[in-house]
Amino acid sequence: MSWTGRMALLGGAAELVVAALALLSAGTLGLAAALAGGGIAAAAQVAAVALLRPGMKAPQAEFVRRWASGIAIRGVAALVVVVLVFATKAVLPPLWTVLGFFAVLLTLLYAETRFLE
Repeated sequence: MSWTGRMALLGGAAELVVAALALLSAGTLGLAAALAGGGIAAAAQVAAVALLRPGMKAPQAEFVRRWASGIAIRGVAALVVVVLVFATKAVLPPLWTVLGFFAVLLTLLYAETRFLE
């Protein structure tokens, strides 16, 4: 299985757990919020790893540039979540948006070295 498939499987599993908890706790709006946050995190993480993978064996300057770009992608994703929370706070539960984001992002960050091989 390719690295993107493995990453999608792991991210999807983390998102499924948070989404199920959100559904039980906050209903369908909590589910939607968790899926939105998790989707943003998964997209950011896939983009960051896709950017870094070609630079794994590159000279240090190239590697650091790609690594820093991946950090920037994750930072922009966090800002997107903040904007989403403020824009939809009357509709979507902010807690589940943020939990969905961090659950998926941290799960994929911890497993990132497996996807870089």
